[in-house]
Amino acid sequence: MVKVKDIKANVEEEMKVFEEKFRESMKSEVALLDKITHYIIKRKGKQMRPMFVFLTAKTLNGKVEESTYTAASLIELLHTATLVHDDVVDDANERRGFFSVNALWKNKIAVLVGDYLLSRGLLMSVDNKEFQLLKIVSTAVREMSEGELLQIEKARKLDITEDIYFDIIRQKTASLIASCCAAGAASVSDDPAMVQKMKRFGELVGLAFQIKDDIFDYGTDKKIGKPTGNDIRERKMTLPLIYALNTASKADRKWLINVVKNHNEEQKYIRKAIKKVVESGGVKYAYNRMMQLKDEALEVIRDIEDNEAKRALIGLVEYTVNREK
Repeated sequence: MVKVKDIKANVEEEMKVFEEKFRESMKSEVALLDKITHYIIKRKGKQMRPMFVFLTAKTLNGKVEESTYTAASLIELLHTATLVHDDVVDDANERRGFFSVNALWKNKIAVLVGDYLLSRGLLMSVDNKEFQLLKIVSTAVREMSEGELLQIEKARKLDITEDIYFDIIRQKTASLIASCCAAGAASVSDDPAMVQKMKRFGELVGLAFQIKDDIFDYGTDKKIGKPTGNDIRERKMTLPLIYALNTASKADRKWLINVVKNHNEEQKYIRKAIKKVVESGGVKYAYNRMMQLKDEALEVIRDIEDNEAKRALIGLVEYTVNREK
């Protein structure tokens, strides 16, 4: 399987420049704020979002522009702000194996840090007169918020159909990767059709990415790095579970809904529910839908001229559906 480090090698120089610019964009004269933003930067993950931005730009243009660095920094600033706020909302003490900002500095400070990051993103786009990039990324943040609220609303009744599920993940997850690709395209191209094309490509990749996360919940703890059955504990209606509910007998459907509603903290019930979902073919169905979305994404960019960056971008898509955590 293709590795992230091999994909990143195609934009290694750009990523180094980006990291320096991103660090600079988060600086503050307030010592406490500077300490917290330094902590946030230290916890960076695989950096797939800036990779999507840079690889999209290089696929279309052969190189990145100054605008591309602004696009990547803007997305990282606004997305990091949403993550800091999410941890407060979820009362989460950890993210990627590190203590969350709210766990170390309490909720009030975490919310203010999130607000600061949002303001830095807004000011960066205004100062550089990058209004199209601001619109692309702000639209994604709005959609992410709407998706979260739609999921909360539907989780209360557990009445999520497959169509509603795709509405939720399109807004909650896919909109961010779509904005990475759209912003990468907009940073090097004046063609609105190309920007829309790359946005659609990113959206399809984002949908596949979320379904892969759904499938992880039915895997093994060590391999995926998160507790098996976590989505059931959080009453999230994932694609394997929705399929199982749609194809189950009346009695099994009633039992599964009862587990999600009333026994989602009890390990023996969760294990049995996972077994039922797997036996129903829910995981297999989700896998097939994920691969279908991956193929649709690659079809969108098929007519773009082949180059090294495009091959790396395809590798990033392949990694998205084959990753093990």
